Amino acid sequence: MKYKETAKQVLKLQLASYKVEAKIIGFYDIPPLKDKIESLIECDEIFYGYMINDVLAGIISYKTIENVIDIHRVAIHPDFFRMGIAGKLVCFVEGVENGINKIVVCTGQKNLPAINLYLKNGYQKIKDIKISKDVCLTKFEKTI
Repeated sequence: MKYKETAKQVLKLQLASYKVEAKIIGFYDIPPLKDKIESLIECDEIFYGYMINDVLAGIISYKTIENVIDIHRVAIHPDFFRMGIAGKLVCFVEGVENGINKIVVCTGQKNLPAINLYLKNGYQKIKDIKISKDVCLTKFEKTI
């Protein structure tokens, strides 16, 4: 039951955050916007949250494959934008696992706030990935 309550909070935050990204990039078919409580509980990502006064302000999730952390979600509730939370979460994940030598992450090519976050934190642009006629993702990586 505890997981279900946590998943509800994560889903609420994630929907609010990714709706903003969808508007920025002009693409509303972002997979996290399709999540349900059950899909969050069943996914095999590792989640961490950032709390402010007992309110979930941000989340990050990732998978570790061999020596690589693959960040899947970075979401900040719009009420907490521009407070440095995303940067704190990314930096936290960089040091949470032992033996990691690389971190990878993708974001919408038009999502300038996310792109600036990754560049500011030492990530290098690797490539653009076209996912539809009008939408590209940009892949970043950082060697640890």
